[in-house]
Amino acid sequence: MHRLFVGFRPPAAIRAQLLALAGGVAGARWQTDDQLHCTLRYIGEVERPVAEDVAVALDHVHFAPFDLAVAGVGEFDSRGRLNAVWAGLRPHDAVTQLHHKIDQTLVRIGLSPERRAYLPHVTLARMNAPAGANDRFLEAHAGLASPAFPVDHFLLFESHLGREGARYEAIRRYPSRG
Repeated sequence: MHRLFVGFRPPAAIRAQLLALAGGVAGARWQTDDQLHCTLRYIGEVERPVAEDVAVALDHVHFAPFDLAVAGVGEFDSRGRLNAVWAGLRPHDAVTQLHHKIDQTLVRIGLSPERRAYLPHVTLARMNAPAGANDRFLEAHAGLASPAFPVDHFLLFESHLGREGARYEAIRRYPSRG
């Protein structure tokens, strides 16, 4: 089985800015540089033939390059339990359109459509149970911002789970064509 997702990595300078935020949230497992990315579409575990179909289908996703910037921080919870802290990305329009194109392409080859609302972000930390309150972190970094950076390609990643967390391997690169 192959555990796949589609995404892109911010440039090194932006990742360094995000890594500098680590700390101040009890129960947080901060992401490493190699883990920082924006997910465009989670695929999940698939057999090798489906993984190969995904890799080929993504060649047909055309998009023009666009710029994004880091903008603020937030958190995700599930049933009232905090599970992640993230940095937002703006503007949403172009990256959301790319998400939809990728989703539609994958649906055409038989994968289920994405059911969750899409919010462009980079996960900064995942939370251990029980997680501490992070109101101070959110307040301190509410104005987080970065210079704009170009998104001119996306990647197909394979996720390998281990004791130290997930390790992400970029297995194919898809340049913008628009």
